[in-house]
Amino acid sequence: MDNLSKLGYLGVELLTHGDIQDKETALVFANSSSSLETDTAYAETMNEFPSPSLFVYTLPNIMLGEISIRHQLRSENVFFISEDFDPGLFVDYSKALFQQKKVVNVLCGWVDLHNNEYDVFLWQIALSGGKKFNEEELKKLYLPTHE
Repeated sequence: MDNLSKLGYLGVELLTHGDIQDKETALVFANSSSSLETDTAYAETMNEFPSPSLFVYTLPNIMLGEISIRHQLRSENVFFISEDFDPGLFVDYSKALFQQKKVVNVLCGWVDLHNNEYDVFLWQIALSGGKKFNEEELKKLYLPTHE
């Protein structure tokens, strides 16, 4: 497993205590550098013999596959690339999933890795949740640790 996938995988394990009950929980993730660290490592192997074990991780959504396999999820999932953390993207996409009645739970994450620096911010949203889910709330949760 590449380092980006490990960050997402371990973050989800910590957030969920290793147990996602609802197997239809959607995954909505994003970062700013895609799988650049693994892409670079893979490109270096192309001088001799390209590494199949690195190639499979040259897409950031592979992290979602690893999480889905671990938790046996049969759900919607999407991985966005955005220059910066964009709470509106998560809010809008999650609300669309709820309005379309595709899910009742969404696990969201900003999982970024570049030059051995990482940024992991994960949260869960449920239709039955008690806290307001909007851009301002996400900014309040994310920004204090990133200013």
